[in-house]
Amino acid sequence: MERGGEAAAAEGKAAEGKAAEGTEEDDFGYRLFPDRNKKPQSFLVRSLFTFHNRCQLMLRMTLDTNPYAQLLLEAMKQSGCTVFNDRHFSCENCDGCVSGGFDSATSQIVLCQNNIRHQSHMNRVVTHELIHAFDHCRAHVDWFNNVKHLACSEIRAANLSGDCTLMNEIARFKFGLKGHHQACVRDRAIRSILAVRKVSKEMAEKAVDEVFDACFNDLEPFGRIPHSKTDAKRAYRDFQNRDRYNANL
Repeated sequence: MERGGEAAAAEGKAAEGKAAEGTEEDDFGYRLFPDRNKKPQSFLVRSLFTFHNRCQLMLRMTLDTNPYAQLLLEAMKQSGCTVFNDRHFSCENCDGCVSGGFDSATSQIVLCQNNIRHQSHMNRVVTHELIHAFDHCRAHVDWFNNVKHLACSEIRAANLSGDCTLMNEIARFKFGLKGHHQACVRDRAIRSILAVRKVSKEMAEKAVDEVFDACFNDLEPFGRIPHSKTDAKRAYRDFQNRDRYNANL
């Protein structure tokens, strides 16, 4: 399970400590998503819960209006991986430290309905997880056995989803100028790996550092780092124009 979005620092530290002991079997982060192993509830039962209703409404708003998500959805469709709301998104209750994840075994994005509380947060989580889904679609990603593959997708998700925008970093009380975006991307990629893999911090750092330059500079499908919603709108427009140009060749 590829965890993304907003994660507590405590989870990363806990995962690091457990990895150092080397006694636990890796569950690939599924412990953070307990509803994955439960029998699906009926639509009527789910509709009675406010969390689920709110999650579905915010998801629909993101898919209909957010340029980050719209670009990724179109790029996946062109790559032969059309995304369907009912099939590829699932609003579920999760561990308190996680906001979302990509389940590569089912090609499904999990949205943590008990932890996503506002629209801007939903926008970031959906975008982050769609980047994992896009990578899963376009490349032969070995999520479970190759930590470098996981590291690369986590770098790309942190870099392109808006996780490391200046305003988000200020909200986390983290400040910096030169190289701060790269430092944020590296830090969040390492934290995400530690949350879903029982590996040491040193191993996670090594995996991230070994692939960082190549994966940080892989800007597909945006063609740029979208530092703001305005940047994302421009990237989406350019993507659509590129598609029209290629269709006329």
